[in-house]
Amino acid sequence: MPHVFAISGRKFADYILFGVTLAEFAILFPLTPTFTFVDWIYVSQHLLVLGIALTRRPPLAQDHSLAASAAVVVAYTYPYAQVACLRWMPGVPAWEAGGLVLVTLAACLSLASLLTLGRRFGIRPALRGLTTTGPYRVVRHPIYLAYLFADIGYNLQEWNFATLLLVAAGWMSLLYRIRAEERILARHSGWPNYVASVRSRLVPGFW
Repeated sequence: MPHVFAISGRKFADYILFGVTLAEFAILFPLTPTFTFVDWIYVSQHLLVLGIALTRRPPLAQDHSLAASAAVVVAYTYPYAQVACLRWMPGVPAWEAGGLVLVTLAACLSLASLLTLGRRFGIRPALRGLTTTGPYRVVRHPIYLAYLFADIGYNLQEWNFATLLLVAAGWMSLLYRIRAEERILARHSGWPNYVASVRSRLVPGFW
């Protein structure tokens, strides 16, 4: 019974996360006729997020601004827009082997980061505690670093001008989300010490 009450007491944002993840599943399966090792990693991540959506802790603070909402929408739609573009306008392979390595690295890093983050995960900038272990000991936003690896990797496998424009839009939203999330996380008492020990937001030794 406690689990039933916990699920019934979910916030609207939790159901949004659950619904968006289900929608991603609905898109993922038709677009992926043959599942590879990397695809199964992403499937496991989606299953994990479904569980997180129904069990995560409520935020202590959250960014409900229009800009944050727009950044989240862009971040969630641009990867699928790339797939659609490549179906309409086939791209050109650049370095397929190198792209596969980066995509695999991205999938593993993303899964490790999500497992470390656990119930603190969310799609909108929010404060649900501070994660400082695992990949978060190297950079402050390892999931976003995984997005960079994946974007570069997929475009090495196949790209056209439209996919490059979509990646540029996605990276702009990513940079905004980093800034917005850090404004919220700065309210945590442990944030100054964490920033002092992990100086890189996204790319180790660079930024």
